[in-house]
Amino acid sequence: MPTTGEKPGIGTYTCTNCGQTVHLDDNSDTLPPCPSCDGTDFR
Repeated sequence: MPTTGEKPGIGTYTCTNCGQTVHLDDNSDTLPPCPSCDGTDFR
């Protein structure tokens, strides 16, 4: 389960707290906190 601050790679990640999605476009992008609830765990 990726968390904020990791670089999990290109893809769309869903916040486990509220369901908001975050899309990363590059393998060097760092997963930010959830823009909706500031959650830190994604799937």
